[in-house]
Amino acid sequence: MADACSAEGPEAYDTHSAPIMAPFVAALLDAVRPGPGESVLDLACGTGFAARAAAALVGPTGRVRGADIDAGMIRVARARGPEIDFTAAPADRLPYPDAAFDAVVCQQGAQFFPDLTATLTEAARVTRPGGRFAATVWAPLDRQPYFLAHERALRRYAPDALPYFTRAYVRTADQLTTALRAVGYGALTHREITSDIALPPLEEYVHGHLAALWGGLLRAAGGEEAVRGAARLVRDELAPRTAPDGTAVLPFTVRLVTGIR
Repeated sequence: MADACSAEGPEAYDTHSAPIMAPFVAALLDAVRPGPGESVLDLACGTGFAARAAAALVGPTGRVRGADIDAGMIRVARARGPEIDFTAAPADRLPYPDAAFDAVVCQQGAQFFPDLTATLTEAARVTRPGGRFAATVWAPLDRQPYFLAHERALRRYAPDALPYFTRAYVRTADQLTTALRAVGYGALTHREITSDIALPPLEEYVHGHLAALWGGLLRAAGGEEAVRGAARLVRDELAPRTAPDGTAVLPFTVRLVTGIR
């Protein structure tokens, strides 16, 4: 969800998104339980949060691959996980042979696929018979106080960003399970997971995260003052939840969908 126009780029996205992604990456991998020696694909891998965690589980005899359409994200993924083979490729045209992976995971990518069925057809193609699939997507925006504050800030300071922003919160579990069933996955499950996540002091964190995600669009709409104003609005929205030291513990909720090939 990083803004390609942002001067901060994927490095800042990786740094600021890490605390939010961590518990859900753990849940995602727990759902497919990759073991030593297995092969795992991190689909729409971004900067490689899930791939790096998977590499620790499969060990030196295992194999982890990551694919993402964003070359900037792949550049950072390679720097953060040099032992992993990261490839810039669209999710519906993967450069891997049939039945190449014991598990395919997708952390916060499925909501952005232009053609969900085409992408999951590719995921099924590269999953071995009996292999596992798991994906997380965000639950609706009204369940995410931190991101709801982002939405209000963008509505005021960069409304052109809203159509892309809201896509992250509208993918349903039913849409995913229906598409997974259609392409050949079975034993489908879905559930919601809520994690209370401790964020660093918001004074700096919110500004850095907004700039990493939406810096280009905010500056195009109103210059540096738009970035500062948006960060101020987010902090004001979250003030009732902010501790005296500036940190905040906030709930985040995902939908986790799993299947077996």
